[in-house]
Amino acid sequence: MPKNNNHAPSAPLWAGQNFLTSGRAVRRLLDAAAIGQQDLVVEIGPGRGHITRELLLRCGRLLAAELDPALCRRLTERFGGQPNFRLYQGDFLQMPLPKEPYKVFANIPFGRTTEILRRLTNAPNLPEAAWLIVEQGAAKRFAGRPGENLTSLTLRPFFQVRLAAFVPRTEFHPAPRVDAALLELVRRDQPDLPLTERRLYRAFLERAWKRGLGSMLTRRQAAVALRLAGLPPAEDANLKYVQWLCLFRCWSALPGRK
Repeated sequence: MPKNNNHAPSAPLWAGQNFLTSGRAVRRLLDAAAIGQQDLVVEIGPGRGHITRELLLRCGRLLAAELDPALCRRLTERFGGQPNFRLYQGDFLQMPLPKEPYKVFANIPFGRTTEILRRLTNAPNLPEAAWLIVEQGAAKRFAGRPGENLTSLTLRPFFQVRLAAFVPRTEFHPAPRVDAALLELVRRDQPDLPLTERRLYRAFLERAWKRGLGSMLTRRQAAVALRLAGLPPAEDANLKYVQWLCLFRCWSALPGRK
C-alpha cells in the first residue's frame, strides 16, 4: 500500500507531464544505466508506470515517489502485488531518502529539474548513481557543456557527470517543445572535497560568480595558489574546474576569511 503524507493534492498533476510510453525507448535508456538485481532504485514521478514496469524486471527493489493520488491508485493496482515494489504517495522533495546504498532512475518533470537535482546532490546519503531524463539544454548545463557554470562546478567534486543518451522529443507523449537527454551522475568513490564542505564550496562559487574572483582572493593570492599547484594563471572567463577547486582550497585556508 502507498504511504500517504497529508499534503497530497487531488488535482490531476500528471496533466502537464511528458511521459515515455514506448517500451523500446525505455529499454534503450535503461540499457545505458548500470542497474542490476542487487540494487535498490528510487523512481521519481513514475506516472503511469511505463518505466516502473521495466525497472522492476532489472532491479532488486524499487521505491517510487508519486504525487498524484489518481496515478498512485493506478500504480498500486498494477504493481502493488509485487514484493519488490514500494510506493510513496507524496512529493519526492519531502520523501525520506534511503539510508542504505541506492540508485535513482527517473523521467522527472522538466519544471522541477533543479529542485530534484539539488535534493539528490545535497542528501546526507548521496545516491551511488542517478540517471535523470531532463531537457537537453539543462543536461548540457549540468554536464558543463560547452563550458563550466555554477551548477556544473558545484557537482564536480562529488559526481562524475555526463550525457548518457539523447531522447528525441517525439518519443514523449505529449511531446515537449524541446529534445531531452539522459543525464548520468555517478558518485565519486573519493570525492575531491569532504561532504562537510559542500555548503562552503557553493558559497565560495556563488560569491565569486556574482562579484568576481577578486572579491574572494587578491590577484597575488590566486596567482601563487595556482602556480604552486602547477596550474595555469586565472582568467575569469575561462577557469577550469581544477583551477576553481585549487582557489577554493586556498581561500578556505586563509586565516580570518569571511
